[in-house]
Amino acid sequence: MASPSITLAKVVKVLREHYGQPKPLPTDDPFELILWDNAAYLASPARRREAFEQLKRTIGTSPQAILSAKQKALEEVTAHGILKSTFADKLRRCATIALTDFGGDLMAAIRGPLHTARRALRAFPGIGEPGAEKILLFTGQQPLLAPESNGLRVLVRLGLVQEKKSYSRTYAASRQVARDLPAEPSVLQEAHLLLQQHGQRLCKRSVPLCGACPLEPECAHARVNTPGMALQSAKARRATPARPAPRTRLRG
Repeated sequence: MASPSITLAKVVKVLREHYGQPKPLPTDDPFELILWDNAAYLASPARRREAFEQLKRTIGTSPQAILSAKQKALEEVTAHGILKSTFADKLRRCATIALTDFGGDLMAAIRGPLHTARRALRAFPGIGEPGAEKILLFTGQQPLLAPESNGLRVLVRLGLVQEKKSYSRTYAASRQVARDLPAEPSVLQEAHLLLQQHGQRLCKRSVPLCGACPLEPECAHARVNTPGMALQSAKARRATPARPAPRTRLRG
């Protein structure tokens, strides 16, 4: 359960003070953001950025440029992650879909209502609902939080989002907490990037570094899993006098 005083707005403020302003994504073009997601599978943020910059520099990011590129050149890009051959093929599939289904103008397809824009983006390999919403956020088309897995884990551990039986349901629950922030893409972009950065650096999946976390005092996960904080919580409970049960007056 979250601390009564913790809100997403406060979390963003604390993380901004701890990390500084997050580094923005290198593009706000929807097709380039699809390439960004597919260029380096399971790569670190730095390696993903290197892969994308190499793609722009050596091949280009238009659908036509990708379809005319040699397989070796594409694999030199996707080798920044794993499964380089598989993801080189995915880049070609993305380019084919962009041309055949959208006439090379993906931006026109995502300017409509959320459900139609999301459906258009999910036509591309590797783009599920969270990925589609992230693209809509970073193109400035929709004011969505769209946390990826690292950011969503932070929200769950803080107690702001309740973990459900499936990832998709947990992700859906994050839409409610996003209402604490102004519905402006730039505000939600910052929140998305700070949550992602915190999940990658400190609130790690297997070994979270709670002792170094600026959110530790108000984190539900830390209260349960950090020995010192768990002891403090237990002492606080023992020190709080129990309220006497209200007396019931019998009539008659």
